[in-house]
Parts: sequence; structure tokens; C-alpha cells
Amino acid sequence: MFPEKTSWKFIFIFLVFSFIGSVWNIHEVTKGILQTKLPNPTSYAFLETHFLYFYLHVFTFVPVFLLSFDKKVAFYKKWKQLFPAIFLVGAFFIFWDVIFTAKGVWGFNDTYITGIRIFHLPIEEWLFFLTVPFACVFIYECLIAYFPNDIFKAIEKGLTTLLIIGFLFIAFMNWERLYTFSAAFLSAMLLIYHYLFISTSFLSRYYGAFLVSLIPFLLLNGVLTGGFTNEPVVVYNPEEFLGIRCISVPLDDFIYSFVYLLSVVSVYEGFKIHVEFNQKN
Repeated sequence: MFPEKTSWKFIFIFLVFSFIGSVWNIHEVTKGILQTKLPNPTSYAFLETHFLYFYLHVFTFVPVFLLSFDKKVAFYKKWKQLFPAIFLVGAFFIFWDVIFTAKGVWGFNDTYITGIRIFHLPIEEWLFFLTVPFACVFIYECLIAYFPNDIFKAIEKGLTTLLIIGFLFIAFMNWERLYTFSAAFLSAMLLIYHYLFISTSFLSRYYGAFLVSLIPFLLLNGVLTGGFTNEPVVVYNPEEFLGIRCISVPLDDFIYSFVYLLSVVSVYEGFKIHVEFNQKN
């Protein structure tokens, strides 16, 4: 159950976003140096299309939509809580995306997108904030339905503490890298928020779902970051991220995915608790 002391929660959120906003405002980014070439790309001719990013959304969304009607998971019954969570969290992350695109922290390769843009972002990037959380929360719910034993429950607090320390270390050791710092710092702050204010923890369940989601993540993000094409779809400023890649996926993307998906799951679970509370009363 979420605690009654909502004022402290809002103060915490206000301070975190004020701080991160200040960093975004004062940090100067060198523009025009986005990496459009990766060494030794492995490319497939059928991926060389202006519709590549759009096709990835179709590949992500359609199978999950069809599987949503599985009787054991009954994912479609949870859409009333899921889509508001996706849109609320997406509002902040789209704002983040717009700011970083305008600053030159990252950008998008016109070779693989349709060319339709809204606030500097390709329409395919807007779809990202619908299809990806939709699929990942589906994984989260499937694991709960089909694997009732929570294997991370016993170590959840210790693991959370280690993650907080690790994310803070990464953030402040990379203060000058805007993407690295932002993703790691917000990850740490969200976990601290859970530690301080959310007594009914679902973090252990999330950790399991996040690990499973890394399999499709590596495939899809591998395509986006140039693992299977002549050039990447999403291009990065080398001064603003760690420069460490798993295949072609920047390590920073794993951290970004962690905080983004945990934000969606957190709001989603909050809505579910609210619905359950109203049904009981």
C-alpha cells in the first residue's frame, strides 16, 4: 500500500526533477558529432529500408496484442491500468527525448525512418513509448501468472541497495556525460523512492521481468543501434555516453531501459492497487 505521507513524496520528486532539469539546462553539448558509422557492421539487405523502425514496432506490438487474450494471463483485462501508466510516464520520457535530440545528445538516421517528425522526433520514436512498455509489462505479467515462485524475493532488498550504490557511482563518475549521468541518476532516485515510500514491493518481480526482457531488447535495440544494418537507426554523441557497447547496444541504453520500464511498472502497479482498494470498499 502506498503511504499516507504524500507531501514527502512530492517534495522528493520535486527535488529530483529540479536537480536533473538544472543539469540538462547548464550542460553544453557539442553538436554535429553523432556516430553514424560503427566499425565492422554486419548488415542484412532486407533491413535497409525507410520503414525499418516502423516494422520493428509492428514486430513488437502485434504478437503481444494477440497473446494478450491468453486466459491465464488475461492481459487485456489490465489495459485500463496499463495505458494510463504508459501515457503518464511516456510524457516525461518523450520530453527527455525531445530535449536530448535538440541538444545533440542523440539523433535519428533518415535512412531508416519515414521522415514524419513531431517536435524533432520521428513518428516511430513516439511509437516506441507505446509498443515497448506494452510488450515489457506483458512479460512482467506472464512471469507472475506462469511462475508464481518469486526467485528474487529473498535478495530483493540487498539487490536494490547494491543497484542504488552502483547507479550513483556510475552517475557521479560520469557527471560530464549527459546521457550516462541522467539514466544512472534517475535509476538510483527511483529505487530510493521505492525504498522510502512504497511498502508493497514488486521490485523483485520487476527484476526478473527485466532480465527476461533483455533477450528481445538486445535483438530489437541491436537493430536500432546498428548491429545488423549499414548504419545505426539511433545515433549517439560519443561525448555524452560511456562508449561501452554490448554487440552494438550502448551500456547506457540498458540503464535507460531499466528506469523507463520500472517507472511504467511502478505507476501501473499504483493504479492496480487503487482499483483493488476501490473494489474492496
